[in-house]
Amino acid sequence: MVKIRLRRTGARHKPMYRIVVTDSKSPREGAFIEVIGNFNPLNDPETINIDEEKALAWLEKGAQPSQTTYRLLAKTGVMGKFNAAHPTRKFKQAVQKTTQKVKKKSKSATEVKAS
Repeated sequence: MVKIRLRRTGARHKPMYRIVVTDSKSPREGAFIEVIGNFNPLNDPETINIDEEKALAWLEKGAQPSQTTYRLLAKTGVMGKFNAAHPTRKFKQAVQKTTQKVKKKSKSATEVKAS
């Protein structure tokens, strides 16, 4: 299976990430098929550069984004374009984990307000 995920680069305590398309069995720092963008979490706000054409092409071929990569693709608008073109296709694993975190945050916020 082909995945879209992050590959760590940068110095110690100064992480930068490349958004890469890779085989799911390869290690985080292992071989990859193609670099489609980069992500710098240390900037305020965080810097995200993604080649939308390459990302959409790989999503159409069936590449599965990781949870973090799904969030980054959604933030840049790539997932919106993909979902508009393919409304029936879903990324179950990434979407379920993302929505579970949102639900947990909203539950804890309502419990605090109720107290």
